[in-house]
Amino acid sequence: MRSNWNVLPESVTKSIAGHVGGPFDVEAVPDGDHAEIAAAVTGPAGKVFVKAASADLGVRSLRYEVAATRSVGRYAPAVLWDFESDGWLVVGTEHLDGPHPDLSPGSPDLHLLAEVLKRLQTTVAPEGNWYSAGSRLGWEQEAASGEMLVHSDLNPANLIMTADGLRVVDWAYTTRAASWVELALIMQWLIGSGHAPEQAEDWLTQFPAWAAVDPAVLDDFAARSSAKWSDKARPNSDQWVRDLSTWTTAWATYRRERG
Repeated sequence: MRSNWNVLPESVTKSIAGHVGGPFDVEAVPDGDHAEIAAAVTGPAGKVFVKAASADLGVRSLRYEVAATRSVGRYAPAVLWDFESDGWLVVGTEHLDGPHPDLSPGSPDLHLLAEVLKRLQTTVAPEGNWYSAGSRLGWEQEAASGEMLVHSDLNPANLIMTADGLRVVDWAYTTRAASWVELALIMQWLIGSGHAPEQAEDWLTQFPAWAAVDPAVLDDFAARSSAKWSDKARPNSDQWVRDLSTWTTAWATYRRERG
């Protein structure tokens, strides 16, 4: 759960001041839940994005994200510094400015997304303790296993359009899997951005990994994804959970009715 910046011990804030060159201003970031503290910090040396965690789960997640971010290179924000103090792990990364892309049908931003995806489709996962396809998806599917680097959560909120191109944030769920898994997971976000399932699948045909995967494998993936999110969706569930249930069910229904 996100905490207020004021919970940080003085030793931690002094260390942050040292890294940013002196007194600083803090702008809290409400989105996301992978760290107890997330804020844009502006000091004499410029603006950085700071995450901090003290609880066991938060610290493990943040360590994992740092390792992933350092491994994937230019698509992710650079890790500028990190330290531990008084039970807190604190990480400063490059602050990325820019809007989120528009992934609706016909948007020119789709070309930028395609460029990133094509690069990731050929990126082998470095050595490391990444999520496996089964542990990330929540089900085992033999065809999903592989050696490629998969971000696994390329929703528009994790994509930022900068002067240097489209950049990807929040690598906390980096997965080692078959490259087509990334494409199957982005299907729900394309549908959520206004694509009909048929339109979304047609857009994905530009990627060789999508064209090569057995249609029966995609049928199974779509059905399992729909079952997963439908099971999670309840009247009192968060809206994003109910949205994912709607979008994944639309895809599964399309594939089932197509035969």
